[in-house]
Amino acid sequence: KSDDISGSRHCVSVLCAGAGGWSPLVSDSYQWLEVDLERRTQITAVATQGRYGSSDWLTAYLLMFSDTGHNWRQHRQEDSLGAFPGNSNADTVVQYKLDQPVIARYLRLIPLDWNPTGRIGLRLEIYGCRYTSDVANSDGSSSLVFRLSIRPSRTATETIALKFKTMKNSGTLLHAEGQRDHSLSLVLEKGRLLLYHQQDVSSSSGGRLLVSLGSLLDDQHWHHVKLERHSAHLNLTVDRAARQVHTVGAAQSHGLQKPILSNRNFHGCLENLLYNDLNLINLAEQNNHQGNVTFSCAEPVSVAVTFTDPRSFLQLSGLTSWSSEVVAVALQFRTWNRAGLLLTFDLPRPESTVRLYLSEARLRLQIDRAGRATLELSAGSGLNDGQWHAVELISGPDCLSITVDKDEGATAHTSVPLPLTADIQLFFGGCPEQSGRGCTNPFHTFQGCMRLLTLDDRTVDLMKVQQRLLGNYSHLQMDICGIIDRCSPSHCEHGGRCSQSWSNFHCNCSTSGYRGATCHSSTYEQSCEAYKHKGNTSGHYYIDVDGSGPIRPRLIYCNMTEDRAWMVIQHNNTEVTRVHPSPEQHQHSAHFHYAPEEAQLAAIISQSEHCEQELSYRCRKSRLLNTPEGAPFSWWVGGPGAGQVQTYWAGAEPASRQCACGLQDNSQTSCLHLNTLANDSGLLTHKESLPVRSLVLGDIQRPGSEAAYRVGPLRCHGDKNFWNAAFFDKETSYLHFPTFNGELNADISFLFKTTSSSGVFLENLGIKDFIRIELSSSSAVVFSLDVGNGPLEVRVESSVPLNDSRWHSVRAERNVKEASLRVDQLPAATQEAPAEGHVHLRLNSQLFIGGTASRQKGFLGCIRSLQLNGVTLDLEERAKITPGVRPGCPGHCGSYGALCRNQGRCVERTSAFSCDCAQSAYTGAFCHEEVAASFKSTMSVAYILRPPHELSSNGSVPPPSVHSDTSPRGENVSLSFRTLQSPALLLYADSLDREYLALLINRHDGLELRYKLHSSRDVEVLASGVTSLADGRLHTVTIGRRADAVSVQVNAELICYNQFIIVFSVVFFLSTNVNTLGVSVLTGSYELDTELAELASLGFTGCLSAVRFDSVSPLKAALLHPDGDVVVVTGPLVQSSCGSSSPAKTHTAETTHSLSDQPGSADPGQPLVNAIRSDSALIGGNAKHLSRNRNSLSIVASKRGEM
Repeated sequence: KSDDISGSRHCVSVLCAGAGGWSPLVSDSYQWLEVDLERRTQITAVATQGRYGSSDWLTAYLLMFSDTGHNWRQHRQEDSLGAFPGNSNADTVVQYKLDQPVIARYLRLIPLDWNPTGRIGLRLEIYGCRYTSDVANSDGSSSLVFRLSIRPSRTATETIALKFKTMKNSGTLLHAEGQRDHSLSLVLEKGRLLLYHQQDVSSSSGGRLLVSLGSLLDDQHWHHVKLERHSAHLNLTVDRAARQVHTVGAAQSHGLQKPILSNRNFHGCLENLLYNDLNLINLAEQNNHQGNVTFSCAEPVSVAVTFTDPRSFLQLSGLTSWSSEVVAVALQFRTWNRAGLLLTFDLPRPESTVRLYLSEARLRLQIDRAGRATLELSAGSGLNDGQWHAVELISGPDCLSITVDKDEGATAHTSVPLPLTADIQLFFGGCPEQSGRGCTNPFHTFQGCMRLLTLDDRTVDLMKVQQRLLGNYSHLQMDICGIIDRCSPSHCEHGGRCSQSWSNFHCNCSTSGYRGATCHSSTYEQSCEAYKHKGNTSGHYYIDVDGSGPIRPRLIYCNMTEDRAWMVIQHNNTEVTRVHPSPEQHQHSAHFHYAPEEAQLAAIISQSEHCEQELSYRCRKSRLLNTPEGAPFSWWVGGPGAGQVQTYWAGAEPASRQCACGLQDNSQTSCLHLNTLANDSGLLTHKESLPVRSLVLGDIQRPGSEAAYRVGPLRCHGDKNFWNAAFFDKETSYLHFPTFNGELNADISFLFKTTSSSGVFLENLGIKDFIRIELSSSSAVVFSLDVGNGPLEVRVESSVPLNDSRWHSVRAERNVKEASLRVDQLPAATQEAPAEGHVHLRLNSQLFIGGTASRQKGFLGCIRSLQLNGVTLDLEERAKITPGVRPGCPGHCGSYGALCRNQGRCVERTSAFSCDCAQSAYTGAFCHEEVAASFKSTMSVAYILRPPHELSSNGSVPPPSVHSDTSPRGENVSLSFRTLQSPALLLYADSLDREYLALLINRHDGLELRYKLHSSRDVEVLASGVTSLADGRLHTVTIGRRADAVSVQVNAELICYNQFIIVFSVVFFLSTNVNTLGVSVLTGSYELDTELAELASLGFTGCLSAVRFDSVSPLKAALLHPDGDVVVVTGPLVQSSCGSSSPAKTHTAETTHSLSDQPGSADPGQPLVNAIRSDSALIGGNAKHLSRNRNSLSIVASKRGEM
């Protein structure tokens, strides 16, 4: 039941000092207090107090406003909260000041909760002021016409402001034509306001859409619109949403020259229509209008009802007139949900159930008939768009039809009639919880709004329903459509697509390059440096330089070298370009356009430690520079934005007016004339002058002039943000920064390493709100915050300790939907935000890093690469002036050392690490790139093994991978091969005492390892059992010996598929005298056994890669250091790739042997290759005679010549 209070004053008060106040007879959720202010009033605040001398007071309530006493609008706070806090006792006055004044005649207060030991009780005061306005009403066929006698200048500011209300979702609000045939139009289309610009008003096209704002603007409530022009900028504001657009040509002065023109004119009310300071409605009353325009607002009464939750339903009885042959039920609805029950009822004869419902955003009619097949009809599509849709169900003697949106929609028919009677109960939206057989709903409950319910063309009086005089209902909001567009404005960032249901919204980030509930956080890294430290090798990567900031990611090539991660940014012409001289052409100009947008280019250069760009100029009789007093003949433009003219050239200092050739000659003369063919090339390295944007070359018109230039790509390495770090060595120390501004979206990311078990990484406080990230234990990180809904905590537990002095990554994000936390690669933890709650995070203290304002629970350790909403905090600069904090944080190999593969060694650097591949058979940024060569019959490689004292005595000291450094108790040999040859010798190593090791493919395509351990003993043959190795696929073999045990592993990368081990319990003795190490070729001056000699004569044809004998990488030395005196190459050895073939075999074998104990064998602890002796080695095929007085390792693939 409602209670009404009327008053003639502009401030209405029922706050009483004596006994009194409002208290309804029944305290339940269906009560309200309504106040009629008797005219439209600007309401600024409300105050509440409990009932005097009682235990009756409200603890929470809703506020509704209306101009007519119908079609109420719920007032929401800034965070879209509906509920207002009430009182805690009967005497204290609690005032709430509206964030924006509300203009209305009627106010309704709806109690939500009250003192549990009392009743609903209230004293109320409303604060406000008189409101006056000028109003005009248009019936859809009329218009207002204004012609300005004075046109404003192009530089002047123009403003058009108005308010409107309508029940129609489409129509033209404004059409303005100005100078030079330009026009602007404000058009209402499906409840949204669209701004169009047209350059040619005579054209039949509708113009170009500039911006779209607002939603659900056909709700019969007042909406404020403001359109401003500032030079070439247009600002459009709809209620609280604003957008700015930049127009070219549309910036002309438009004025209002012609009437509103559209195929569909606006139907509704306009209020306070102002052009600058000119009141246009006052002018319209002086006959500046066409058609039926009235100057009052005619507001049709349309009562809507809102189905708010799964318990909502509306029950109505059938009509006595339904005994007639034709029966009709109609309604209008609007919703965001794709599914929901609209109407259901049971028919007694024949026994059946009728359901009209939404499924997949289509209207469907289902009739379940006892003992007969279910009948189904469907019509319409996309009915969950938030627009009003009209539905009509008509049953006649021989037909049944459902219609959606009449002419604009679709109709479906069937010949089965519905015999409706007066005792039928109709259920709209859902069923009562205890409904029995009278209502069943196998579908979702409808959530949305309904209006204009009609039974046989008789409109249902929903106000009687509200007063319990008609039908029954539960959990409905009467005389209000409470639909909310959660996608306008959209909380989805970076182009994420917003979709919604009645109570929630979802962001589709699939094509945006961002992730998270609101597409806030970037999917990509911010630099090539960051990609490298995730183990990525050279290639094209998307770079997002500002993370969650506004700059879009771009595809950029990253060149990962052993000590650098280069970002290579191409432009439109990196080729050598010839300049053709012409007597008529005195200058040649070239402009360079870069793929990244300007903001991204500037950010890359700014955050990089070093940038460079090659600038080359080759010429004859085409001078660059003039005399010191004269203007230069040529120059280039570089730097941020449009750039600045630069008169220095590669290798010189800015503003020096010098070039590379002049610096080499220690003068400017060679740059002045260059009458002979000259080349002036070098690198531009001053970041303030990069990138090169254009080039102007003069002195090219003389006879005999020749000129060519090349501007290379921009190359940058190093990421100052990625390595920006600080070390906190005291619990009471911290760094402080300005307040973090992340009201609606906040992301925080950083890396840390510590040996401490707890500490606060970050804290920022507000009056009530706060945000904090801390290490709560040695294995847990906690992200806690409060935005006004109470503290929220997100926790990630790790199964391994996080205080292991290794780098760990933390990423926390908070948005209007959820708070999330990710640590390293562990699954992210999330906590959803309340569906109806505060969403703005309001902070006002300083931001504390590494500690708190109370100097308690401080963090001990390193924090690196701290970013807030994509902006890096400069920890190092702040640490330089802060006691207890040191800039920088060394020690990265503990975290990144595992990226160095294949025996590569991690090397510490001040702000990074690098992989030293000297001890590896591989090369590349992570020692991951194979070093391979294809062998043919005319090719060979000989590698000479020398003891270290010989290498130092002759002054030739190759890299560590060039000389032997074997273990005294064993050796490790590995290689990869691809061949179709069988049999074939893969590897051979011998000693001065005629001991040898041979690895080969036998005649059965199987792998064999042979050891000759003593010149007087037989060869020991160890078979792996792996066959079909001469199949043209890549295979990897690893041989390891420790004392008397030898293991052979084939295709180690597939070891998990098929692994077996064979053990020979024999002892391995090997002489200390080693002569030769080789692959597929035998060497030495002694006679070989017959079988090996036959294999050697065949040579080797195929591909070998990653050949390694302990620390010796002979193939790598031959390909990358061919000039050393330890390598002898015969034939055109060219680096290739063995790994480009098809995958290796899908089975693996590992064999472990013990070599037989033979009398007279050497000590098993001795290595196969002794670095003190002079031995030799061979790889890859056949070799000529090698001297036995030095060590050699050969890779050969030639036919046997002489032994």
